[in-house]
Amino acid sequence: MAGQDWFEKDFYSVLGVPPDADADKIKKAYRKLARQYHPDTNSSGPSTERRFKEIGEAYSVLGDPEQRQQYDAVRAMTRGGARFSAGGPDGGSAGFEDLLGSMFGTPGGSRTRFGPPGAASSPMFEDLLGGMFAGGQPGPQVRRPGVDLRTEVTLTFRQAVEGAMVNLRLGDPATGGRTVNARIPAGVRDGQRVRLAGKGRGGGPGLPPGDLVVTVHVEAHPVFCLDGEDVRVTVPVSFPEAVLGAQIDVPTLDGGTVRLKVPPGFRPGQVLRAKGRGARTPRRTGDLLVTVQIAVPQKLSSRARKALEEFAELTADDSLRAEFLRTAGVQPRQGAGDAR
Repeated sequence: MAGQDWFEKDFYSVLGVPPDADADKIKKAYRKLARQYHPDTNSSGPSTERRFKEIGEAYSVLGDPEQRQQYDAVRAMTRGGARFSAGGPDGGSAGFEDLLGSMFGTPGGSRTRFGPPGAASSPMFEDLLGGMFAGGQPGPQVRRPGVDLRTEVTLTFRQAVEGAMVNLRLGDPATGGRTVNARIPAGVRDGQRVRLAGKGRGGGPGLPPGDLVVTVHVEAHPVFCLDGEDVRVTVPVSFPEAVLGAQIDVPTLDGGTVRLKVPPGFRPGQVLRAKGRGARTPRRTGDLLVTVQIAVPQKLSSRARKALEEFAELTADDSLRAEFLRTAGVQPRQGAGDAR
């Protein structure tokens, strides 16, 4: 932006905020006006487009702390926007140097130089002046490093396990923002942050852009859960299957099943493993970990109840809790089944 614009335009008035407004108030004012005058929602013609451009121009200065500081300094120096030419009749910068002369005590509009006598003006100062008073020509670009951006995304459980390409919308929706296509790696966990190198805000000349940090939310699955690269699932089996052993079909992530063997006398909480049926990541391919849980029937037929009662009678001498009670320090007693 030409330095002359900083003298001629009151960006605070454009956004409708006082000069001492804080950053949040400036941002809120900008967003409100940007929505109001955005060409996609307002088709009033060229005047609306000009107004929208002025709003964006004002926020590009006031929304940047460094540029706002420079803008405020320039306006204070010129008593709130006094106009003068960027160069004298011969193309020099007499107008501005005369102003500096009056500020720094140089008599009667004489040329003022900054630096040792006989040397060129200070490069740092001339760079600042060049950016502000280039007579409409672009000044030197500020070398700012890239800035990391942050966003969030929600994945289905299958996307989290397999990895997914996602479209991430960055920036203020009122001004269109931008879309970034990014690959979320396989095996990502709920709440995990994924850093995408070079997908953040661009840096100055010769400086790399920042990164994009994505917080991932994973929708819960009714059956599966992720444990690193392994996938866990709990499968119900009947009491006879746990006692006698069985072949059971276990669901897999791809919509199919895998058949696993439950050995006789399998205890609740023990885990069966299906190799290579978990998540595939660059590090490794996980397994499917199957926890067996004995299902207790809620209703029994008369025949089933009779058979179960017979089983209880046949195993009445077996104490299921004897070792447990001894471990707890409880002395065995006669008539343990007595409720006294």
